[in-house]
Formats: sequence, C-alpha cells, structure tokens
Amino acid sequence: MALYAPAGQASQNYQIFVSNEKSGDVTVINGGDNQVLGTIPVGKRPRGIHVSPDGRTVYVALSGTPIAAPPQLDAKGNPIFQKARDDDDDEGVKADKSADAIGVVDVAQKKLTGKIPAGSDPEEFSLSSDGTKLYVSNEDVKAASVIDIATAKVEHIIVVGQEPEGVATSPDGKRFYVTCEAGGDVYAIDAASYRTLGHFKVNVRPAQHGVSTETGLGFIPSESTGELNVIDTVNFKVLKIVALPAGSRPMSVKVASNKIYVSNGRAGTVSVLDSHTYELLEHDQGGPASLGNGAFARRKISLHGQRAVRRCVRRRSCGQQGDCTGQSGREPVVGCHRSRYKLSVLSHHRVLARRGWQAPRQLCFF
Repeated sequence: MALYAPAGQASQNYQIFVSNEKSGDVTVINGGDNQVLGTIPVGKRPRGIHVSPDGRTVYVALSGTPIAAPPQLDAKGNPIFQKARDDDDDEGVKADKSADAIGVVDVAQKKLTGKIPAGSDPEEFSLSSDGTKLYVSNEDVKAASVIDIATAKVEHIIVVGQEPEGVATSPDGKRFYVTCEAGGDVYAIDAASYRTLGHFKVNVRPAQHGVSTETGLGFIPSESTGELNVIDTVNFKVLKIVALPAGSRPMSVKVASNKIYVSNGRAGTVSVLDSHTYELLEHDQGGPASLGNGAFARRKISLHGQRAVRRCVRRRSCGQQGDCTGQSGREPVVGCHRSRYKLSVLSHHRVLARRGWQAPRQLCFF
C-alpha cells in the first residue's frame, strides 16, 4: 500500500495504493474517509509495492507465474516442494515470462506509465536510499536483481538461495538483505559493489524483515517455527531466537523506536515486543485469517511517517481485510516522509469487505 499526501495540505489528505494479486490491479483509497477512488490495471499478479522517495511514483512487482494454493507442510512446519515448483506456483500452468516486471504507476495521473524488466518472477523489492535503484527478489530462479531505474536495465544479478522473498535496505543505505524462504538463507549484499558480505541461516520461511535504526540489530521472522531471530548485522549471525505466542506464523517485521511489530500470517494476529528486552508487550487479533479453497492470509506491517500500520492482506481469495494503527514511531521508511498518518481499523475493514477486493497482496503508505 502506498500513501500520497499533496504538499502543503493537511496530513489527513492522503491516498492509499493497494496491490491486488489476483485481479491484476492496484486500488486507490482516500485516506481521509476510506472511500475507494479508483482502480489501476497494472498487469499480472501484483505483489510487492513501494513508493519513490519523492512521492511521485509507486512501483509494483508483477509476475506471470500463475498462483496456486500454498504447499503442504511437514511435521516441523516446513514446506513440501514438488519437483520443479516453488511454494505458490500453479502446477501444470505455463508461466508468462513476458509479464514479469516492475510496474511504474504515476501518482498524479493514477495510471500505469511503464514497466521495468526485473528478471524472472519478481516478488518483493526495496529501493536504494537515493531512489535510483531497485533491489528485487526473483523467486523462481534463486537470484536477486539490481535494477537501474533511469535506464530500466538489470545492472547486476546476485545468486542467492531457493525461493528468495523478502528484501530490505539498511537504514544507512549501504547494504540490502535478501531472505530465502525454502532453506532459511539470509544474504547481506553490499549496495556499492553488490558483493555478498554475509550469508547465514535462520529457521525456514523467513520473509520481510526489519532493522533497528537505534541499535543496528536486525529482526527476521521464521514463519514455520513461529520465531523471531535477532541478528547481529555487523558479524551476520543470529544472536537470539525469540519464541512468539503459540500459533504465530510471522511474515513481516518492522521496528519503530523501542518496539518491534511482528505480523503473524495465518494466525491473524500482531505481536508487539520491546526492542531491547524482547518482552512481549501486546498480542492482538487484527482480523479474520481462516480462508477456504486453498487460500491463505498474509499479514504484513508497514511503518509510514510517524505511525506503525498493521496490515492484513489476502493472497489467494476474497474476504475481510483491514489495517489497524499501532504505536507511533520516529523512523519513517524510505519514501514515507510525511507524518501523522492514521487509518481506522474499523472503517477500513468495512471498505475492504464492502468492495470485495480480489486478493489484496500488499499495502504501502506515503
């Protein structure tokens, strides 16, 4: 979800952009009254979505790899892969590689203005601190791509582990991190040379992760085991493993000031921990998470301006989705330079339920 606030206007006057994986479009919501302003067709299977630092452009990852149900899990919660398949690729359906790209959405015009080649099956990405490059996870080819936005060309390809998913840029912009779901591999990449600085493992199915600007520690979720890994980002090793409440399936982590926000996937909950002691401060229900017909929910978190926004997104089918506002934080993410954004959990739940969205995948404010 991306959020746009016109310069010089009240902070309540902002817009929310939401990627809808199943219907191939991005929905725009008025942040003041939660009314849907329109829908922008973007292409096949939009997933990761982020805003440029200047707030003029929204980028969205597009993929021609068909959607399928999530994989079966073994006794330890690890995915059971079928031969030549990733965990969310449709068996027997040929991928449309011509659809793989990063879509470019003009915020003012509210329309797709172009596509940037991004390698095979781009799922997630982050931007460089200056907004000139995209760091993209290519899920089905065990790689990450570095893309120059100005030339719209892939500048570098980095070999990583099986099923790369989460990508995050460090607060100082000097490196970016790629997590790989299948084997629990985590790679730290130098943002200047694109050399792998570190490679270590956590328990399987790590996804989106966060880094504290205060302590420099990283926090990576392990979905299958319901754990949060505390990472030494200098020596690239796991310092501590924090067990989350029973039933947690952590998918995403954001750090704001002295708190860590962990979204717990199909559990439909959000955990809030102290960023120094790792004590559990809150654990609340954010929305229904049980889906039928092979569908499952992904619950993610994003920090924008001065607010921590918890978001519940459906990956496979329709249902009730929503956002709720968490504790304020002092560290806006790249592109989120406005402040004091807030979204009502009740009214936004109603908006999404009423519209019957097609598999909202990810949300980003700016």
